[in-house]
Amino acid sequence: MGDFPLNELLDWYNKNKREMPWRNTSDPYKIWVSEIMLQQTRVDTVIPYFHNFMEKFPTVHDLADAKQQTVLKIWEGLGYYSRARNMHKAAQTVSEDLGGIMPDSYDELKKLKGIGPYTAAAVSSIAFDEKRAVLDGNVLRVLCRYFDIEEDIRSSKTKKRVQKIADDLIPEQNPGDFNQAVMELGATVCSPSNPQCDACPLSVGCKAYNMAKTDSLPYKSKAKKVPHHNISVGLIVNENSELLISLRPDDAMLGGLWELPGGKKESGESLKQALERELNEELGVRVDVYDEFMSLKHAYSHFKITMHAFWCRINNGTPVPKSSEDLKWITIEEMDEYPFPKANKVLIKELNKLTGNDLTDYIR
Repeated sequence: MGDFPLNELLDWYNKNKREMPWRNTSDPYKIWVSEIMLQQTRVDTVIPYFHNFMEKFPTVHDLADAKQQTVLKIWEGLGYYSRARNMHKAAQTVSEDLGGIMPDSYDELKKLKGIGPYTAAAVSSIAFDEKRAVLDGNVLRVLCRYFDIEEDIRSSKTKKRVQKIADDLIPEQNPGDFNQAVMELGATVCSPSNPQCDACPLSVGCKAYNMAKTDSLPYKSKAKKVPHHNISVGLIVNENSELLISLRPDDAMLGGLWELPGGKKESGESLKQALERELNEELGVRVDVYDEFMSLKHAYSHFKITMHAFWCRINNGTPVPKSSEDLKWITIEEMDEYPFPKANKVLIKELNKLTGNDLTDYIR
């Protein structure tokens, strides 16, 4: 590793790093929040969320004292909501058990809810100068190209090999700058396609560049085909022109968020039949299903859906939360007060156009 141009990389980073609000602080709380937000999310998307989050929860005590619903509402739209739930629980641990002082080492950070090897390495190196190398997609790409690593980067064996290389490269001095420099290089110069090799501080020794292999490295095997599901949800209207919403359990996907009740269409069912079954299973009621209000497509990390929303009215029974944490009857105007998944937010935006209308008009 002796020929790796470390000084050139760090010089490039100091001259070319993008301005980010969490780069102007050594506060481990702010660095931790930024690293959690940045998982699976673009920098330009995160910046406004980070500012809003810090305005609402300027200290770890403020985050710990907040209600989970408040945290999820601030997080709404960032996705991967388990990040927010776990961070809230970790903040409570720091506030109540550690006196509000963030752990200052990789090993202690990993003990907090939702902090894995990557986040612990990022926070400990940036905030506390601990020599811990991070490994994310950008680091994988830069080092696989530089060292001509041809193995599949989906493989855990390959990731372990690249992690070892990063561990050997990271310096004692300013390890946080090294981690940020490699990630910044991957994000801005050593991009997946059409990398700007002429502007890269590593190009002289980069094997992929010198052997014209940047198009083929890193190698990533094809992902499995993403399944698609049709989802039927109910716009269940009562005599007060209110809609019924349900709260997802904390341990479920999108836990802690509210949604319109419904579920997946099974083989052999129509969309309306699926909704009738789901609402009976979830709420213990029988419903009349009327016209479809709208449908929309949405992609999650491992599957895609088409959501179909139908106007409904209960004809038998009183709804109870059989598979959810809670139920509420609310007006369309009140929907903005609750945290919803992104697909539901698209639906709510269309519902807001009906404000002032009597919703019972749609189910006659």
